[in-house]
Amino acid sequence: MPETSRALPRRALRWRAWPAALVLALGLTGCGTTSERSARPPATTATATTAPATTAPATGGPSGGGPAARPGLTREHLRVDGRTRRYLLHRPATGTTPRPLVIAFHGRGSDPGELRVQSRLAEDARARGMLIAFPEGLHQGWGAGTRPTRQRPDPDLDVRFAEALVDELIRTERADPERVYAVGFSNGGSMALRMAAQRPDLLAGAAAVSGQLPSGPAAVRPTGPVPVMIVYGADDPVRPLGGWPSPPPDPAEPITPTLSARASAQAFATAGGAGRPVTTAGKGYDRTVWRLKDSPATVQLLVVHGGGHTWPGSDMTPPDGFGPTSRALDATGTILAFFADARGEGRTGAP
Repeated sequence: MPETSRALPRRALRWRAWPAALVLALGLTGCGTTSERSARPPATTATATTAPATTAPATGGPSGGGPAARPGLTREHLRVDGRTRRYLLHRPATGTTPRPLVIAFHGRGSDPGELRVQSRLAEDARARGMLIAFPEGLHQGWGAGTRPTRQRPDPDLDVRFAEALVDELIRTERADPERVYAVGFSNGGSMALRMAAQRPDLLAGAAAVSGQLPSGPAAVRPTGPVPVMIVYGADDPVRPLGGWPSPPPDPAEPITPTLSARASAQAFATAGGAGRPVTTAGKGYDRTVWRLKDSPATVQLLVVHGGGHTWPGSDMTPPDGFGPTSRALDATGTILAFFADARGEGRTGAP
């Protein structure tokens, strides 16, 4: 769900209504347990250290996952900074270990189950043998910027949660620490970009759909080279392609100003020592590519013609006012191929 102002509450409610029901109807296929895991609160933004897992009796395998854990979708919990944080975890039925791991951040006003339906990340990742974690944000959103707010007086709270989640899944699910990726939609896309900017050593790649780097007092600046893909609708009516330097006020939690989609990509390219970009026209979208210095990896910006504040290729119908969903690009397949290519395992990230 995108970041919205007070002018869009009814649209936001309509967006959330049927996907949540659908997730319940699906019955969380393959879910055998709900586990409660504990992580010691980290003192800094470094990767969290986790304590031994405490898990309810399982029906499909031993606690803590691993190759014998039951494939499919499960509800999980993780204690970080004295809070119980929730996430959905999708384990593939096939594939070797260690496995690639994708952390997928939902949008503001949304939840993990909705992003799962919207993006179909779990379905596409199944064939690739990837673990997919869908964490749940506090107050249905993420602290994508660095400025404290009333709801997030500690602006690094969500960064530490993401770090602890990665550490937990490396330890318990045999996730590959060399193949950890982040992706997100809208506010969640900005959160994925924040993780890539602040922790390029943690991520092998990141992607944002309708997400941009925070700017102004909450600015996030890339600190090192990391492959990044930004997918953006050219006609996004909610958060414009050209950025949002002065978003409308929100009494619950301020909406973070952002750079333009191109400036966001350029910031990562500059941090990676990239040269001049090359833009090519595809069928229904334009692709701009920066090649990182001394590396085959890239930063890419895909601008989807006529696209709105939506996930290209999604079957979900967006609410009125969010613009159309492009069928010219399969954003999920494109992003996962980009991640594989960042490690030299795939092709160029083309759909």
